[in-house]
Amino acid sequence: MIHRLCLLLLVLAVSACAVPQAHYIHVNKSKREMALLDEKRQPIKIYKVALGFDPIGHKIQEGDGRTPEGLYKISSHNPRSRFHKSLRISYPNRTDYFEAQRQGYKPGGDIVIHGVGDAQRVRYLKDWTLGCIAVKDHEIDQIYSMVPNGIPILIEP
Repeated sequence: MIHRLCLLLLVLAVSACAVPQAHYIHVNKSKREMALLDEKRQPIKIYKVALGFDPIGHKIQEGDGRTPEGLYKISSHNPRSRFHKSLRISYPNRTDYFEAQRQGYKPGGDIVIHGVGDAQRVRYLKDWTLGCIAVKDHEIDQIYSMVPNGIPILIEP
């Protein structure tokens, strides 16, 4: 009986600590905010973010320092990122790729949501990434556990 009671208490404790799952991500570049949203598109958590070092406008080419704009998906998780942990964004999509190609550019890639990691000295700069979306390390820990692969991320100007 005591064993069953302990097991029940353990199950209740674990479920009480359950992490909410995000169903959507919305990034507002001008506000430097990223919201994790539930299935009803209500905010679960809002984070302040840093963007690419030249954040105004849509990413056009590799190395331009811009954070892309548009609708993408979270395609993978990296627990050993150079920037603590990261979530890959599905940039470039077909439109991005063909538009860059049409203009004679490479669209770039490797766009992620990440922590600060080894870049501790730059965390105080407003926008410092190469086009990624950066949050504090403890925040990427939260985000990493709340965001499954495949959910949409809308990045707006």
